[in-house]
Amino acid sequence: MAKKKMGLASKVLIGLVIGVIVGVLVYNLPDGTFKDKILIDGIFQLVGQLFLRGIMMLVVPLVFISLVNGAASMGDIKKLGRVGIKTISFYLVTTAIAITISLVLGFLINPGIGLDMGNIDAVDVSANETTPLVQILYEMVPSNPIQALSEGNMLQIIVFAILTGIALSIIGKKGTKVLELFEQLNELVMKLVDMIMVLAPIGVFGLVARTFGEVGINALVPILKVVAGVYLGLIIHGLVVYGGLFKGFTGLSIKKFYKKFHPAMAIGFSTASSNAALPLSLDIVENEMGISKDIAAFSLPLGATINMDGTAIYQGVAAIFIAQVFNVPVTMSMAATIVLTATLASIGTAGVPGAGSIMLLMVLQSVGLPPEGLGLILGVDRIFDMGRTAMNITGDAVCTTIIAKQENEFDEDVFNSEKKLKA
Repeated sequence: MAKKKMGLASKVLIGLVIGVIVGVLVYNLPDGTFKDKILIDGIFQLVGQLFLRGIMMLVVPLVFISLVNGAASMGDIKKLGRVGIKTISFYLVTTAIAITISLVLGFLINPGIGLDMGNIDAVDVSANETTPLVQILYEMVPSNPIQALSEGNMLQIIVFAILTGIALSIIGKKGTKVLELFEQLNELVMKLVDMIMVLAPIGVFGLVARTFGEVGINALVPILKVVAGVYLGLIIHGLVVYGGLFKGFTGLSIKKFYKKFHPAMAIGFSTASSNAALPLSLDIVENEMGISKDIAAFSLPLGATINMDGTAIYQGVAAIFIAQVFNVPVTMSMAATIVLTATLASIGTAGVPGAGSIMLLMVLQSVGLPPEGLGLILGVDRIFDMGRTAMNITGDAVCTTIIAKQENEFDEDVFNSEKKLKA
């Protein structure tokens, strides 16, 4: 009997586990050139960044091309508007629910009680002013779409891509050749993704080994309650909120959904980047779950930019933590402001590692909490970033499945099949 070939998810998981083990061992080595320069900032940094930059290289063309295809292929403008409203509404409502859950958990576990703030360094926030909502809204429309593409301004790219797709849909046959070109470009980009994903297990090893080589296990002890609170919130949101919405709107098994989608979650977890996981997410929802390319190409890239449920959970627990260590009482008004600010701040946040910290800073400023508290979180932010990113992309896929089911753009036989991704 032929030996079963190991799949991508298994390879990535092995790379992640080995990365944790090696990273912890390296952390316990004496400081010096070998540990700091050759291993952490040398080998680990090289293999991790080669993979991550390879994926990031494809994000802008993938998002732009897939959204143009998705919007143009909708055909009916009314349908595009209907899908867009449903998608955005789902993302914003679940983000508000997520941060509400995290605030409740924060009050229950009291993560900041008893922590000594004496050694916390101040954080420079002068360059991170809160952007007014009105400015966020009008800056969604690019004054120079070429500049938006070159700078990777995802929200502007999404707006320009959707408008381009709508225009192609309106002009009909006259735009056939242009649409065919975009479909061919989509095939090209997806092939490039396949090539880059060969490096995934090695890249994941490098990223995780460097994180734990710098942080180590002991560094987590002072904020163990925060970590537990955030991950408990992620689990509750993933099983209860997503599970309930998924079952209620589709009648399908959330267990089967997670069984199929976990390879993308592994990529999101290890890279801490929604954008890095986007290519694999598209592949899974189309080929493993039976969702039409039109819906997937519209909903997933949009979610990678505006859907931040995992990040919202992190912000809620972290805000309570920082308030408690600075002995600032959290009122109901402050809690409501945190929910509103975190929900609005999720719009346009880059799907890259560390973006959640900038959002947290906006939340702290909105309720008058000391920004110096961010210094407690930054040292181990990667640990949070991995979990919240996995939840962010899971929400994207749950929403996409629900919308596809409602729009009759879903093949339930494919979803229920046991077909596996290519190794």
